[in-house]
Amino acid sequence: MLKTIRKARWRELVLVYLLALGVLAGPAYTMYVHYDFSHSLDTRSYLRIARGEFADVNVTRRYRVLVPAAAAAIAWPLEQVYARIWPQRAATEWPLRLAFYLLNTLLMAGTGLVLYETCRLYGASVAAAALAVVAVLCSRWAVYTSGLPLVDSLYILVFALAFYAARSSSGAVLVWVLLLGLLAKESFVFLVPWLLVFGRRALRWPVQLAWLLLGAAVAFGVRYWIDTRIGAPPAASVHNALDHIENLGYSLRRLFSVKGIGEIFSVFGFFWLALLLGWRRGQVPGWVTQFGWSGAAFVAVVVVHMLLSSDLGRMGFLAAPVFAVAFALVLTQQLDIKQLDAPASKK
Repeated sequence: MLKTIRKARWRELVLVYLLALGVLAGPAYTMYVHYDFSHSLDTRSYLRIARGEFADVNVTRRYRVLVPAAAAAIAWPLEQVYARIWPQRAATEWPLRLAFYLLNTLLMAGTGLVLYETCRLYGASVAAAALAVVAVLCSRWAVYTSGLPLVDSLYILVFALAFYAARSSSGAVLVWVLLLGLLAKESFVFLVPWLLVFGRRALRWPVQLAWLLLGAAVAFGVRYWIDTRIGAPPAASVHNALDHIENLGYSLRRLFSVKGIGEIFSVFGFFWLALLLGWRRGQVPGWVTQFGWSGAAFVAVVVVHMLLSSDLGRMGFLAAPVFAVAFALVLTQQLDIKQLDAPASKK
């Protein structure tokens, strides 16, 4: 009996992952093929990092090496295939772009699977959780992240895993979050206080700090190696971090403008409207109370990212775990989507 349950469980997870891949792969492929790289500094920077060219890369992006390094490893066998089938493309950026597309799409599909599991832990039905994954991965930012040479896919996955770890009390998942966070993006430091408070059921804060220090040591080692290789002064990173504070005023003005409101709405599009279901005068929807302070604080961390980066929509997509759970609970509670089986048990 136990073996049968485990087999069914694995089948469920595989099907959800394939669903996420199916939602992403087509639109992201179009983005990969037709995107105009001439006006995108970010994509050109990460392509240079994948080739090992750090000197001309802005300090903001220079140390985010995990995804470019993995893409470079994937690109090598692709170049051998290109040399046989399309010899004229083998020496161009096409194999490396394809490697980024494949890697980012796989990582984003993994995010979809983590979101599905998180929705189930909150009590959403199988169908509602699957539809929440579709709603999130239909976002233009999911397509943008999957199809282009960017590193956001890993950072989005780290955020999804952090939210999952806090809900499931999974210490193993939280360890991976703490090890990968600073390597994925430096702004991970803003998520650390949230983890220390709401991740305590998974790992006590002294243990969290120990793993965080290990992750920070690895990140510092990567920075030191790159700086030594190109002769960059270490103080440049500090100055760059302080420069981001200047974005606050611009981001606040943009946030409260018509264009800014439209940019926020475009993160999840018309799927936002589902969250209006269940609002009644003097009554708070059930999905709001289920989040408690953890959901509100998680969104606050995302808002900090938005304000410091000035890229409101792109950073706003980091709130996908909260949105996915809210969306799934609305479908489960308000539209009476019946449970196909019992909610996933907490790990």
